[in-house]
Amino acid sequence: MKDRPGERVQPEPGLADVLTLQRQTAATASVEAERVLFQDSLAEYVWARDVAGLSPRTLESLVQPVLEICSYYDVLPWQLTSRQLDKYFAGPGKRPRHTTVRSKINRIDLYYAFLEQRYAGEIHRRFGVVVSPVDAFNRPVHRGDFGLRIPPSARATKEFFAAWREALPRARKYPVAVRNYVMAKLTYISGVRAAELCQVQLGDVHWENGQWGRFLVHGKGAGGSGPRDREAFLFEEGRALLWWYVEGSGRVFR
Repeated sequence: MKDRPGERVQPEPGLADVLTLQRQTAATASVEAERVLFQDSLAEYVWARDVAGLSPRTLESLVQPVLEICSYYDVLPWQLTSRQLDKYFAGPGKRPRHTTVRSKINRIDLYYAFLEQRYAGEIHRRFGVVVSPVDAFNRPVHRGDFGLRIPPSARATKEFFAAWREALPRARKYPVAVRNYVMAKLTYISGVRAAELCQVQLGDVHWENGQWGRFLVHGKGAGGSGPRDREAFLFEEGRALLWWYVEGSGRVFR
């Protein structure tokens, strides 16, 4: 027999009135209201990921695992427990390839991350439950959080690279340290991916193009179109840095 969500814990005498009010709100909330909220949240989640640039096929695959496990237990997402999630993917939801299971749990966790960001307060207030059954024990290692990422300030970045350059003469392997420093700073200056910069050769640098020069990047194409070359800017600081490295590579770095 399939597990069903357990009954909500009754508050003990003497607890704060706010808990009692939440329990009363949850008791009077209709099943239809919960299902409407579920449908609305799914639609809004798909819209949000569509705005982020995901393809229609990817959008469909994002919600499929959520619908799959909720349909199996005949529950709404916020009624699903961690035990049910574990039992499903250890039993009927288990697949021969562990990557498939991990991918499904990742997608379920992404949906719950969306619920936590936008609907956790409303769900707890209206239905008296906590949102996610994905916890620290069954959550995959790499989670695509929607949290805000604040990059370091220009001043902090400048101080970081200045301290790094001052430490170069004390490096145990000076040529390797200089190479790493130049690549890291060029990535910051030009905005290219580190993996793309690793493929750049000296012949890809065109000092004469533009005001400060450009270099050819063998980058990835959009929409699955395959690798596509483009030019990245060196700017004044990048040109001086790269010229310093090229000049020194023949005398000191080798």
